[in-house]
Amino acid sequence: MLLGTVLAAAPVNAAPADGGHRTTVVRTDLGRVEGLDQGRSSGTYSWLGIPYAQPPVGPLRWRAPVTHRPWQGLRDATAYGDGCAQQGRLFSPAPSGPHYGLDVRDGLDEPVGAEDCLTLNVFRPSTAKKDLPVVVFVHGGSNVVGYSADPMYDGRALARGADAVVVTVNYRLGVFGWLDLPGLKTGDPAGDSGNFGTLDQIEALRFVRRNASVFGGDASNVTVMGESAGAVDVWALMTSPLSRGLMDKAVPLSGGLKFSAPAQARTYAEAFLDEAVGPGGSREEAVRRLRELPADDVVRAQVRLGAAVGDPPAVLADGVVLPADHHDVVRTGRLREMPVLAGNTFEEGKLFGSLVDAYRPTDRERFTKQYFFDPDKPSPFGVRDFIADRYLPADGPGGWNEAAGRLTDSIFTGIVHDSMDSMREAGNEHLYYYQFGWDREPAPFDTVYGAAHAMDLPFVFGTFDEGLFTFAFSHRNEPGRLQLSKLMTESIRAFVHTGRPQHRGLGAHWGRWPHSMVFDATDRSADTRPGSADGRSRG
Repeated sequence: MLLGTVLAAAPVNAAPADGGHRTTVVRTDLGRVEGLDQGRSSGTYSWLGIPYAQPPVGPLRWRAPVTHRPWQGLRDATAYGDGCAQQGRLFSPAPSGPHYGLDVRDGLDEPVGAEDCLTLNVFRPSTAKKDLPVVVFVHGGSNVVGYSADPMYDGRALARGADAVVVTVNYRLGVFGWLDLPGLKTGDPAGDSGNFGTLDQIEALRFVRRNASVFGGDASNVTVMGESAGAVDVWALMTSPLSRGLMDKAVPLSGGLKFSAPAQARTYAEAFLDEAVGPGGSREEAVRRLRELPADDVVRAQVRLGAAVGDPPAVLADGVVLPADHHDVVRTGRLREMPVLAGNTFEEGKLFGSLVDAYRPTDRERFTKQYFFDPDKPSPFGVRDFIADRYLPADGPGGWNEAAGRLTDSIFTGIVHDSMDSMREAGNEHLYYYQFGWDREPAPFDTVYGAAHAMDLPFVFGTFDEGLFTFAFSHRNEPGRLQLSKLMTESIRAFVHTGRPQHRGLGAHWGRWPHSMVFDATDRSADTRPGSADGRSRG
């Protein structure tokens, strides 16, 4: 079934679904899927919750993903699939399902999501265009939390603005996604790597390569984009021998080349096994019991161990799925021709105050305050309601701005700069970089968060109306931020179509790395200007 035929006919032949919306059908290599025809309301078609791999449950838990079996008949693709099993955090789905709402706070530190979660979502403009660039987005969340149904990742506006097919992906998280436990090994080199989450992402890319054309996409022009841990995953995919031919460009935002050492992963895995099923007895029996453990109990064991040792290691340098030394791969020049558009926000560290005990409220209290905050009314809060006294005044010596700056440099900008420098030294001349400086939130959030980690994503996706950051977006700052969002989306459009982010609307030349483009705005208008990677100045 050709896309042009299906999409041209959909507004005429597709009856409204139960909720009153119109639908559109395509035939993938796994079977037919019926998605949403929102051409009249949002100018897009979307297909949600398409399974790309068999549910990784039972004997498939801690195994490499298996391509989903073809299905008979018409499969509903009008609702998102479940987020993957995880510990509830601020960027996790609600306990009641894959959506954002006040009940997200009820899942904080509790198991949420489901093991049966390997689905993806496809968005495209509601036109009959073919051979559009494809953008595959890998969500962030430290590789332990997150879900593709987060409203911040709604791909409709980006699909329209970039004139592209946008795909958002679920992948296994935490110990479900990365666990290098000897007792789990079967002799399959890929599965024995412990990199199950990475393999999920590769399997999703294989689905995209096989099916891009039926959604109007160009299988030879696939850009993989990710933010935070998703950016770390993008860099990993660039180096993996299993992803050759599956990606053509990369947009890694706020993340770089960062693999976990095998010894570290195995030490964690053995400790996790003891935490989950208790010490003692044979290791074979312990592994059998671990395999039979309910998913929620697996998550609870990860949470308990995390309190002592931190999150499970992810993106493992196993030597099969991912190289033992990613620097060697870069040095070979294999990635010399791959265009890369990387980015950082100026104040990444302001989202991680918990690392230095800077936040005064608990996560539950902070979530509640932000959820009910009306950005168009006088604020009932001051900076002291969010930031501990030891970091005040925020702009004083040792204050919040200085402490967050150290987090920004140590966790985020350093890794991005090192990765881009390695690529340039290997001869890649297709490297571009942006810095995001928008901090026009209503007080006190302009100081508490400012240009924090992930604050650029609503601008990239054009998603200001729902999600964790809605407290930041007021009527007052709307003109400037909408202009800025348009410029950022047009930069993505230029990059995925041409390999360069330069476009006329920027009003300035975007030089190659280590030069940058600074994206900022006043309340009234966007402010873009050339910058440099080593410059911290906003002006």
